[in-house]
Amino acid sequence: MSSGITWWGHSCATVDYDGVRLLTDPLLTSRVGHLYRRRGPLPRLEARAADAALISHMHADHLHIPSLRMLPETTVLVAPSGSRALLPDDLAERCVELEQGKETEVFGVGVRAVPAKHSGRRHPWSRHSAPTLGYVVTGNKRVTWFAGDTDLFDGMANLGRLDAALLPIGGWGPTLGPGHLDPERAAEAVRRSAPEVAIPIHYGTLWPVGLDKVRPQLFLGPEQEFARRVSEASPDTRVRILGPGETADLTP
Repeated sequence: MSSGITWWGHSCATVDYDGVRLLTDPLLTSRVGHLYRRRGPLPRLEARAADAALISHMHADHLHIPSLRMLPETTVLVAPSGSRALLPDDLAERCVELEQGKETEVFGVGVRAVPAKHSGRRHPWSRHSAPTLGYVVTGNKRVTWFAGDTDLFDGMANLGRLDAALLPIGGWGPTLGPGHLDPERAAEAVRRSAPEVAIPIHYGTLWPVGLDKVRPQLFLGPEQEFARRVSEASPDTRVRILGPGETADLTP
């Protein structure tokens, strides 16, 4: 029996528990609106082999309808309560909506919706809105927290035992607005939640065209600062930095 996490870039990762594959915030294309993938290749075809997709919130770089259409018709979509109203009919009919604290199961793997502190509106002028979630995934004697997109919140210390945490540490522009974690605040999230392994996500993948020419210092990599700060704030946690397409083995 094996467990592993493969990061595909941004917030998209496969959590594999003995062959049950859960894909977080699927993003499988080279572009989202004005944002272009500037780091790593497109996710390999194996990324589409998902038993379920865990969608944290409605922003287009997390709930990306073209990427959802690339998944098999058997893939269950797990999303915040109210998300069906945004989805096309063919996707809405296989969407399981969850509220904070509620659970579902995918082939014996438990998925529990937990809080996240982030805007849940599709975009500032959209009528579509739903609560933002993280997910705690339990199976094969492993527990993984996918934080989605979030700022610090009080309940981070009450998530239970965690073998791994997928934590956002950046964004896609020159500044981070409210509802995000930078490396320092992400290290504090590690201190509160105390996972065995922390894997940084949501950085260094998507950027507006031309930004790397105007502000090249933005691309120096927040993952190293995150690792340094975690070593100070939570020395018992090991930071595992993945390149796009790389897998961390979490076999018990």
